[in-house]
Amino acid sequence: MSKVCEVTGKRPMSGHNVSHSNIKSKRKFNPNLQTKRLFLAEEDKWITLKLSTSALRTINKKGLYTVVKELRAKGVSI
Repeated sequence: MSKVCEVTGKRPMSGHNVSHSNIKSKRKFNPNLQTKRLFLAEEDKWITLKLSTSALRTINKKGLYTVVKELRAKGVSI
């Protein structure tokens, strides 16, 4: 499964582990993704989304229906 947020589009980033002696080795920073099942009251159905925790905050702020409407305008099928 891909590690991409369906709302914000956050994906894994690459960087370095840096040791005490300043030796660098590659590492990956994954987004904090949560699979959430949310009830869309306007359409009277449940939807399942893979969201980052910052996307959950966005949904709390804007409302679920507004976020879903913006995603559908971009062409994402929900």
